Amino acid sequence: MSSDYSYDEHGQFFPFFILTVTGLVTIPLTYTLVRASTDDDKLAPRIKTDYRAQNADAIAAVRATQQRKQRRLTRFLFALMGWVLMGAMVYLILVTTPTIQKIWNPYDILGISDSATEKQIKSHYRQLGKKYHPDKARPDPAKNETLESINQVWVDLSKAYQALTDEEVRNNYIQYGHPDGKQSFSIGIALPKFIVEDGNGKYVVLLYTLLLGVLLPYMVGSWWYGTQRMSKEGVLMSSANKLFRRYEDEMDEAGAITALSSGDEYADLLKGDRADSGLAKIESRIAASSEVHKSSPYVSGIPEKEKERLEDMDNGPRRKALALLWAYLGRVELDDAALNQSKYEVAPIARALRESFAAISLAYGNTKPILTSYYTAQNVVQAVAPNASPLLQLPHITPEIANTIEGDSRNHLDLQDFLDQSDSERRKLAVGKDLLSEDQYKTVLNVGQQLPYLRVAKAFFKVTGEKYITPASLVTLVIKGRFIPPGAENVPKINEDDLEDIDPAEDDLDAINGKKQIVKGPDGKLTAVEKQSILPPMTFAPHYPRDQSPKWHAFLSDSKQGKMAVPPFTFAKFDQPIFDAQGKPTFAMQTLKAQFAAPPQEGHYTFVLHLICDSYIGFDTKMEVTLVVEEANKAVSMSTEDEISEPDEDSLAGQMQALKGGAPPPSKPRRRPANDDDSSDEESGTDDEEEDDTSATNTDTEDES
Repeated sequence: MSSDYSYDEHGQFFPFFILTVTGLVTIPLTYTLVRASTDDDKLAPRIKTDYRAQNADAIAAVRATQQRKQRRLTRFLFALMGWVLMGAMVYLILVTTPTIQKIWNPYDILGISDSATEKQIKSHYRQLGKKYHPDKARPDPAKNETLESINQVWVDLSKAYQALTDEEVRNNYIQYGHPDGKQSFSIGIALPKFIVEDGNGKYVVLLYTLLLGVLLPYMVGSWWYGTQRMSKEGVLMSSANKLFRRYEDEMDEAGAITALSSGDEYADLLKGDRADSGLAKIESRIAASSEVHKSSPYVSGIPEKEKERLEDMDNGPRRKALALLWAYLGRVELDDAALNQSKYEVAPIARALRESFAAISLAYGNTKPILTSYYTAQNVVQAVAPNASPLLQLPHITPEIANTIEGDSRNHLDLQDFLDQSDSERRKLAVGKDLLSEDQYKTVLNVGQQLPYLRVAKAFFKVTGEKYITPASLVTLVIKGRFIPPGAENVPKINEDDLEDIDPAEDDLDAINGKKQIVKGPDGKLTAVEKQSILPPMTFAPHYPRDQSPKWHAFLSDSKQGKMAVPPFTFAKFDQPIFDAQGKPTFAMQTLKAQFAAPPQEGHYTFVLHLICDSYIGFDTKMEVTLVVEEANKAVSMSTEDEISEPDEDSLAGQMQALKGGAPPPSKPRRRPANDDDSSDEESGTDDEEEDDTSATNTDTEDES
């Protein structure tokens, strides 16, 4: 059996082939362009204010440039070309008349009925022989007949006759559908034949060479090089290596800023003349004398040590990038449109490099660099220099105004401490000549009372479904807290029931898998409700040229060794609404959970819990928590003792004892777990809640003032 190729000479299959291949690429590509965004930055609510920062136009221009890059014009053009090509193929399908392949049928060829007898077939064949036999038939030029065509007609008639009368030929027809037996295998090709004939084969070979020999290796190589060139944090590997070499165990935020300036990403931004132009002007501005910073004599807030490092650097992209970073953090006006725009362009690069620095710090496990990485993120997002006043996060607050509000205090005034004061005290500090106007003061309050400040009410450890924590068990760190914006009024007291963490039923898979949560209703009954996914408001960062969704990071450290004990867990969404439809805080109790393996030995383990917001300065929580791990055998015996109780007066055993003449013994109070004895006096919760706790925790109750 031979193979044959059937080309699409009439173009009835070629459009279907092109339409299918193009659709497989174009439709998914179009979906990525038109689908609703699932990015948190697009879905999160915004803080409502009409405040515009200085140089707002330059910041908006940098943000617009990034948004244009994210639109990916190339994808749009490819999708458009795909739809045009698909439309052309649909048009060809509609206008092309399809040809139907006829099935070989001897009755149709002879022109007789399927019910004809063998005698009728022979008689009809003899009649056809008189007309079409080559010895008797003559070509008719008027019908474009040739001797070859007449001979072919007679061959077809003979095969049809034999298929109906000759036993062997008839068997071939029955088995294979053709009098000649099994036919050659035909391979259909949805391409016109002229593409591979008439000398065009060399072009097809050239096309395949370009596709398979050039384009495919280039795409694979680009993908492979890209994976090797970029780290998983999205920065250049060369930049990550430089950050690794500059890592120090005692690095502070100012040192981290200097390290972040070593990234190779700045070289693409500061190409050619941009690497040195205006550098002297920037350095003179950031090094101008000022008394507004308590930790730096310069207007930018740059420490003396880091200023010396800057001056020791060679001219080039890194030196200018570092100077621009300090100009950005100090909100230094450069009086040059190009320099001001560059000042805002370096901030997102520094923020991305900070992710790589955080990964390096986590790999080392030292507490101080880890905290430094988070604090540096806060500084970059808020455009506030390290150790500068947290009040600079509020609108209209300048370093001079912040310095006046704080007065002679050696420590900075936290944003929440300032806004939690009475209105008269705030006005006395912030409103007046060379301070805030009345309208500016109202804007400060409006923005401040929309900031998501998570105040922790309680933190404890537990093992789901168990009363005690045993070595190597899966421990859950439970953090209970409420979002109470700075300056919020009429804050309700904590409902003690909200501080409980109720275990789901063993057969409630949705609750066990986190799809539902168990809550106690007003009637005290436990119900399973769908777990919500609430996004906090987008970060109020008017000087940062990107949309930033705030995240909270919780990790445990060993204060004695200065080491991280449990890696950070990140929380970007919450289970309860933060603000209602009118924008008022709900003060709902939020629950954050993180699981890790308990230590392999029993004992009391005291950790420091760090809950850090990566977008706001001063919105962090630091508290001690104690994990009590009981020996497995001891925990079992303690649990058994707790389950044994003396007979109560109204029980059958108590009544029997009363009949014997003795009063039933008083019920013994339920034995509290050993870990409750170690609980801090500051821990929130009732005695009943303490009995249900699985471990001791030293926690700070949130300040309700």
